[in-house]
Amino acid sequence: MSNKPQNRYWISYDLGLSGDYEQLYAWLDRHGAKECGTSIATFLSPKSRDEVARELKTVLDLKRNPRIYVISMKTGGKFVLGRRKVAPWTGYAQVLDSGEERDA
Repeated sequence: MSNKPQNRYWISYDLGLSGDYEQLYAWLDRHGAKECGTSIATFLSPKSRDEVARELKTVLDLKRNPRIYVISMKTGGKFVLGRRKVAPWTGYAQVLDSGEERDA
């Protein structure tokens, strides 16, 4: 066992319908990851976030456009594979203008 300090990571993943979940699940299992909800896991590792990202890039088929977001306590969160999409809740908070004047 390494004496190097352990870093806590959370990983959010979206591999889509054609994603290779078995490869990712095997990687998460090797790292002793714990489930934290739909498509979210946490694990401890002595590796830096960049090292974790490089490892994930070798495990996943990049042609299938996986989206992996890694959060660390020290450096915050960032997409290490893929990028942000338009949120499904975009537009829900908009208030429709009824066209009526209000008294101030």
